[in-house]
Amino acid sequence: MSNHDTPDSPPTSPLQPVRLSLDDTIQFRCHRDIACFNECCHCIEIQLTPYDILRLKQRLGLTSQEFLTQYTLPFEMDAQGMPGVRIRTLDDKPVCPFVTAEGCSVYEDRPTVCRYYALGLMSMRHQEQLTDENYYFLIKEEHCQGHQENRTLSIRDYRLEQGLETYDEMNREWRQIILKKRSTGPAVGKPTPRSYQFFFLGSYNLDSFRNFVLSPGFSEVYEIDPDTLETLKHDDLALLKYSFTLLKQVLFGEIHIATRDDALQRRVHRRRELEGTDETDPNKDYTGPIVV
Repeated sequence: MSNHDTPDSPPTSPLQPVRLSLDDTIQFRCHRDIACFNECCHCIEIQLTPYDILRLKQRLGLTSQEFLTQYTLPFEMDAQGMPGVRIRTLDDKPVCPFVTAEGCSVYEDRPTVCRYYALGLMSMRHQEQLTDENYYFLIKEEHCQGHQENRTLSIRDYRLEQGLETYDEMNREWRQIILKKRSTGPAVGKPTPRSYQFFFLGSYNLDSFRNFVLSPGFSEVYEIDPDTLETLKHDDLALLKYSFTLLKQVLFGEIHIATRDDALQRRVHRRRELEGTDETDPNKDYTGPIVV
């Protein structure tokens, strides 16, 4: 199973080169009694979204850093090095670590890509457009017999059946950040390594991002009211949405969170205090603000 997000695939690709809309229908059904059950989980390349990681780390009772270390591998999503995260497969073969003889052991919290299968989702945003458009593509892998099952339904109904409404809602703003970066290109300049470190932090390492937001250095630079701060201490969903807001401010200069008038002076003072340390290391707790 792959995270297909482009129609420009070679002729041998299982991705069918026909754009589908929500009201188009597909013939597909996967179930425990089908002969190919679990086959798609034995050859995977699954990219994880921030919401995927949030659900899985909560399911497994792990911190974000523990989950990233045990179950993921980093990769670059584009030629400029925007960081992504994939599921780490078994050492000797590309098998999902969560698959069992009975099926997926984290099924209720399975990633977005798994929920969409046997569909591929592609989001596009043209430079002249303010919003992105979603298209769907059918994936027909040789082993998959689900396409021979006698059941037809619309893509809209399939998404509802697979519980994708919440996943797509939570992933939408993050995908828009990526699309804006790709569609604007040189117009926003090449992101610095520091900003990509922050992108990794805000996207994937949510518990360390919480430490960053709750640190004295953050409130010295950014204005955050006590009620919001209290919510961010305990609410992972609110924290994830807040991270997307801050990412847009860091990457594109969009001012969504006000900064304090004396932030520059405080920032210079804190940087001097931190001189000789790597304050943007995504594997450590944060004690000061990110400056990009």
